[in-house]
This record gives sequence, C-alpha cells and structure tokens, in this order.
Amino acid sequence: MEINAQAALAKGASLTPFRYTSADPAPHEVEIEITHCGICRSDLHLIDNDWGVSKYPLVPGHEIIGHITKAGTDVSLKPGTRVGVGWQRSSCLECEECVSGRENLCIKHEATCNKHFGGFAERIVVDSRFAFPVPDALSSENAAPLLCAGVTVYTPMRHFAVKPGQRVGVIGIGGLGHLALQFARAMGCEVTAFSSSPDKEAEAKSFGAHHFVQMTKQNLRSLRRSQDFILNTAMVEMDWHAVIQTLRSDGRLCFVGVPDKPLSLPVHLILDGRRSISGSNIGGRNDMLEMLHFAALNGIKAQTEVMPLASVNEAVQKVRDNRARYRMVLAMQ
Repeated sequence: MEINAQAALAKGASLTPFRYTSADPAPHEVEIEITHCGICRSDLHLIDNDWGVSKYPLVPGHEIIGHITKAGTDVSLKPGTRVGVGWQRSSCLECEECVSGRENLCIKHEATCNKHFGGFAERIVVDSRFAFPVPDALSSENAAPLLCAGVTVYTPMRHFAVKPGQRVGVIGIGGLGHLALQFARAMGCEVTAFSSSPDKEAEAKSFGAHHFVQMTKQNLRSLRRSQDFILNTAMVEMDWHAVIQTLRSDGRLCFVGVPDKPLSLPVHLILDGRRSISGSNIGGRNDMLEMLHFAALNGIKAQTEVMPLASVNEAVQKVRDNRARYRMVLAMQ
C-alpha cells in the first residue's frame, strides 16, 4: 500500500509531498485513514533536529484522529471505529513500567513520528493497543490536540493527586496551557493563569481561570505561599526563585514545558515549606482513555484553527511564529 504524506527531507526543510510504501497491518496493528492531525511544537523540534534524534525523510504528526480501515487478526477494534493516536505508538508491554500502567515511561517505547512516518499523511499503520476510541461527544478537530497536549497536562494533575478546592496555577497560556486551565477548572480547583502577555487575560478566564497574573517580579512576590500546584507549560526562562516562593507548604512545581535554559535554584527554597519540583511527559494508556472521557464529560476541547494538509507549511509557520490560537490542526480531506 502506498501512502501520500508531507515530509521534511532534510534538517529544517519545508515539508514537501512524499510517498512511501506500508505493509498491511500485523496481528496487533490497525490501518487508520486520518481525518485530522494537530501540529505540536514537538513536530517542529523533530523537523529541525533540535534533539539530535531525527531521521529524514521525516513525516511529522502525532495528534492523530481517524477511522480504522483495516485491522490485524488479534485486534478487537472494528473497522470504522474512530480512534486517536498520540506521541507514543508502542512499548514493550512487559517491563515493570508497562505492567503498572506507565507505558509512557517504558525505556523501549517508540514514538509515532520519530523513526516512523507520522500523521501528516492520509493513512498510518500503528499498534492497535495505542489507538484509542474517541468519545462521540468530542469533535475530531478539537479532540486531535488532546492526544498529546491534553494528556500531557492531564496526567500530572492526576498523578500528583490534585484535589478539588486546591489552588492550581498554570504558567503559559498556549497550546498546552489553555487545555490545562480547562482541566484544572473541571477538577474543581481554584485556577490562576500566569502569563507574560496581559492581552490573554480575557481568553484565559474564558478557559476557566478564576484569576489572571501577569508575570512580573512584583506580582509574583505578592502571591507568596498562595499556590498548591503549579504546572509550567512555558518553554522560556523566567524567575523560578519567585515562582517557587508562590508555592504553599508541600506545594509542587511540575514541568511539562521545557525551558530553554537549565534550571538553577537554591536548595533552601525547596526545603522551606517542604516543596517539590517534578516533571511529567504524556501519559500511559489508562491515562489517555481517562483523559478523553473526562474531556467529553466536561466539554473540554482545544481551541483550533484548521487548515488543509496542502497548506501544511503555512500552518507550521504559524506555530513557529507563536501565532496559533491555540492549536493548528490539519484536515486531510
């Protein structure tokens, strides 16, 4: 079977039409006809080989929604089922991490669009155990970003047991942050949006924030010992000393966005108040299923701008320029 896609043929290159041959699904695999695929900042990192792991030609895309067209002999999902595929396409399913439901931490995990051809394409063949049925209440264009951005912000709040009534701050109101605000609000938290852009206040509150704070040193100092949990979705350096001091006793700062400089903090800021610093990446299979159903029940969706696959370079450039409000999604048809 030949699959039409859009690929970067070299580091940092614009995407061009690309065709490759794929085998029929193996016993545990499914073939998916893709209808929508979100554009994540990670796709740009792969195109540019920022992590030193990219292989070319590279077909990006790991926020995939589509319908199963073929299924292997050991697959329970039926053709026609609408499914989503995120960053992870497989794991060993045998190690300690996998058997405890933390497949995203498996050292043998494989990425959907790294060393495999991803979702900027008309079809894809993946392990069915990492293809997740999408609830009917979620539209495909709004659900696609949930497969990466959604599960990335949902999982740490669940793993670190964020509770109703707690004060949760979200730093960075972008593709990740606008979803984090919605999830935290739906979990019953008192939510504060932290941003360097004052023009995002109205939108942040429309996504569920009770409070909006422009990230100045003075504003952060006024909020000392006010937050139980802060989720950083931003990828820029900031005054982490002041951010840590906004945490209450036993508060936690969790990173899902990776700042562009190493983190440097005096240890006494952590000792004071018994604070913690953590990181989190995507989520396991149960996390993904739970997140999708939680989003469907609570009306959580990504705010998207949809463009056709043929306009992929224009869409990618909007992400590069930080002009996406708040997630670019490619439509294949």
